[in-house]
Amino acid sequence: MKKLFLLSIALIGFAFTTSAQNVSPNAIGLRMGGSDGFGAEISYQRGLDTNNRLEFDLGWRSGNDYDAFKLSGLYQWVMHLDGNFNWYVGAGGGVGSWSSDYREADDGAFIFIAGDIGIEYDFEIPLLISLDFRPELGFSDFNDDLDFDLALGIRYQF
Repeated sequence: MKKLFLLSIALIGFAFTTSAQNVSPNAIGLRMGGSDGFGAEISYQRGLDTNNRLEFDLGWRSGNDYDAFKLSGLYQWVMHLDGNFNWYVGAGGGVGSWSSDYREADDGAFIFIAGDIGIEYDFEIPLLISLDFRPELGFSDFNDDLDFDLALGIRYQF
């Protein structure tokens, strides 16, 4: 029984050490996608530890009847999948401003909270490509519901 217990502890420890991976100290690039309109964001990631980081995105969105700028910040936990693949989850929020193409509509500002889940591939060269899903819950006249943001990211790591 003691041998089985010690073997179980060793296997669990081995699993945690093999899943550890290194998050790059810095990465900068583009995140392209959107929920109800196309948008592009300048994305910066700052590694905090071996498996967590901060992500800041400054972006522009364009829809059928609006243009918007937004700044978002997320805290992300990164976990190893297999080979150079990682997956991550995160939470955060942001602020933004919007303008409507209709004359009678007002322009304004908005705030939102967001979650994040995605998969990324870390190349042997300092390149990181990712696909993520970011649900955003807005609190304004412009965005007062739940939006689902799907985006492709490409970043240079340094």
